[in-house]
Amino acid sequence: MQSALDKAAWVAVRECLAVRPGEQVLVLTDENKRRIGRLMWQAAKNAKAEALFVEMIPRKSHAEEPPRSVAEMMKQAEVIIAPTTKSISHTQARKEACQAGARVATLPGITAGIMTRGLRADYQRVKARCETLVPYLTQGRKVRVTTPAGTDVTFSIAGRAGLADTGIIHFPGDFSNLPAGEAYIAPVEGTAEGVIVIDGCIAHSGILQKSVVCEMRKGFAVRIHGGRAARNLVSLIAPFGKPARNLAEFGIGTNDRTKLSGHMLEDEKVMGTVHFALGDNHTFGGQVTVPSHLDGILLEPNILLDGQPLMERGKFKIRGMA
Repeated sequence: MQSALDKAAWVAVRECLAVRPGEQVLVLTDENKRRIGRLMWQAAKNAKAEALFVEMIPRKSHAEEPPRSVAEMMKQAEVIIAPTTKSISHTQARKEACQAGARVATLPGITAGIMTRGLRADYQRVKARCETLVPYLTQGRKVRVTTPAGTDVTFSIAGRAGLADTGIIHFPGDFSNLPAGEAYIAPVEGTAEGVIVIDGCIAHSGILQKSVVCEMRKGFAVRIHGGRAARNLVSLIAPFGKPARNLAEFGIGTNDRTKLSGHMLEDEKVMGTVHFALGDNHTFGGQVTVPSHLDGILLEPNILLDGQPLMERGKFKIRGMA
């Protein structure tokens, strides 16, 4: 009898990635995620794919490139499944693999609990929500986000394309996190002004006991404060200098089966939340390249897009978001 984890791996391989017999499937993992990597490899093998299992040394930071030899292997694969400790989503290696035609699913920080919750979603509905939001982001110009916790920030998205992390990865070049469920965009560099109060959770510190406050000026977090989690965030971005303080991403969660767990892979998909990231955004339409990409979750957000409400207190105000 299949375990819940086996079933979740099968959903990833067959429903999300639509792996076909004979396809070259590369499962890329590290020692911390070896168990889940083996489950994904076995599911790909069961799908009669030519399944390869590669384990690398864990990366030191999110968006750090994999070894050159691994990057070359990625370009040759038809499907890549990457349960890793640190995210390779925003790496040049992932981008070039997609450009070469690979279908890529990254699962940074994946746990057994996240697999069995987040991969039970109805991914056609998740896809529909994402694709409803993307035109709003692509056609929008100015965003204002406020929250009960004190966030009040504005930024431009003019000329940038909204993107959908749908979990449906069926065509060459498709890319998504798993579990999936967000619409996101790279804010225009230099435009963010105001205060972002991260009150849900933040990368490397989990669910927050005390909010992290990022004061934004001309697109950068010029001051970060709010206790231990804030100090941890500052220490993580310090080695990379000012580019790591860039407001890199604005995302909106669309997966109704996820919950706030303290793991960013799941938390940024929770429907009714938004997230911001500092650092790298060059792989999804931005202009900043730095080996750091760190997210924080905001609860009960209000979103004004060109003056019109997109969300109020975490509830969507547009059609097609059931």
